[in-house]
Amino acid sequence: MTISRHDVTHHFALRAATYDRSSSWCTDSELGDVLLDMTAPRPGDRVLDVACGTGLVSRLFAGRVAEVVGVDVTEEMADQARPHLSRLVVAPAENLPFEDDEFDLVVCRQGVQFMDLPAAVEEMVRVVRPGGRVVIINLCAYDERDRDEYFEILRLRNPVRRHFFLPADLSDLLRKAGCDRQETRSYVSVEDVDVWSDNGAIEEERREAIRAVYRGASAEFRALHAVREADGRFVDHMLFILAAGTKPPAPAAS
Repeated sequence: MTISRHDVTHHFALRAATYDRSSSWCTDSELGDVLLDMTAPRPGDRVLDVACGTGLVSRLFAGRVAEVVGVDVTEEMADQARPHLSRLVVAPAENLPFEDDEFDLVVCRQGVQFMDLPAAVEEMVRVVRPGGRVVIINLCAYDERDRDEYFEILRLRNPVRRHFFLPADLSDLLRKAGCDRQETRSYVSVEDVDVWSDNGAIEEERREAIRAVYRGASAEFRALHAVREADGRFVDHMLFILAAGTKPPAPAAS
């Protein structure tokens, strides 16, 4: 099935009202602290939050830097980010309406899974200055042992998702887009699957299909995700990878 931009915006328009409480990671201050430590924002920095959504990442930088610009394609989500932004732009990540080398930091959390790749990451690298950093944060499978089962769970929860990742994939995207000095960190988010699957945009049939995957999960999956089950409910330990790359200086003119 071909997934269009309209499909994505419709999905997130349905989720907009409840997005901030749809997963424990959304407002997890420890995950936010890892990102801030990784980016080390300075007071004079200009930050671009790609797929800013309701502004959960933008809030981390607001008041710490000179400017936070948010870009998203779903107005119902992005309207909630306005109080935390210097400026909001409604535009696709694959065609960012900014000049080359305009930002000191570019951050994208849980967005690249819905974008045209590698075009979106190439745009993020284009608009960051030489020496600036691009950071991508996304849920990933732990490795080949849980890949098929976890990717099916993610597909069921987000039917407009276009990409699924293993831990090395995010840094590979940055490297191929021209970044160097790669750095990755991991963070495990503990999620109640019933809460996490109740995102406002999928029917109960899909939520039950997610539960069915957990009920029939392999021993490898259960071990990697430290799955706990009680009274028919599941708790999963989901892996985030934070991948950062630095844009190298432009080649010297000959």
